Amino acid sequence: VQLQASGGGLVQAGGSLRLSCAASGSIFSGNLMGWYRQPPGKQRALVATITSGGSTKYADSVKGRFTISRANAGDTVYLQMNSLLPEDTAVYYCKIGQGGYAYWGQGTLVTVSS
Repeated sequence: VQLQASGGGLVQAGGSLRLSCAASGSIFSGNLMGWYRQPPGKQRALVATITSGGSTKYADSVKGRFTISRANAGDTVYLQMNSLLPEDTAVYYCKIGQGGYAYWGQGTLVTVSS
């Protein structure tokens, strides 16, 4: 399984970005896809997850601002990020969990300037 993330960049506070992550290889039904982020000097943490059935979960810090969704028969996951804050600056990683294994994408950098 391979994950290819894209969509990061530099944006001013209050702006928006949309991250995409396309999964390829042996993708099973019943998987869980998600986004995590790692700010400079900090540990990687959950941002949002979505099941193959569309159930979502968000970190408290992004609720109401970020939206996770899936498309393309569930092989692509998106993260729409609105009202971005400087503290959202991080490397964002996508992840898919299936069959007891976790696979990570390469990360995409999001920088929010104040």
